[in-house]
Amino acid sequence: MAGLEVDPQQLGLEFGSSAVIGGIIGFAAKKVAKVIAVLVGIQLALFKFLESRGLISVKWDELTAGMMEASEAAAASQPPSWVMSILSTLSVSAGFSGGFLLGFKKG
Repeated sequence: MAGLEVDPQQLGLEFGSSAVIGGIIGFAAKKVAKVIAVLVGIQLALFKFLESRGLISVKWDELTAGMMEASEAAAASQPPSWVMSILSTLSVSAGFSGGFLLGFKKG
């Protein structure tokens, strides 16, 4: 019966490269999130301006209620199942996850 052979060099290479890739993706994800936040802020300011000019009517109560529900759902829920299945099948998920979190925090 053959034993399981683990090559420390290969394992370190996979872990390190996945951490770098995860860091890059995390950094990019945070930058994209910032751009989206700015665009949403500009859109809301534009709505307020157009409403003050009498060109549109915005139901602010309904708009903010939808945002609150979405933020609560995002904070309470688990990541999508496809993300979890990808991470569970990767042998380098620990390095990727650590790199992603570090890149997201530094981004």
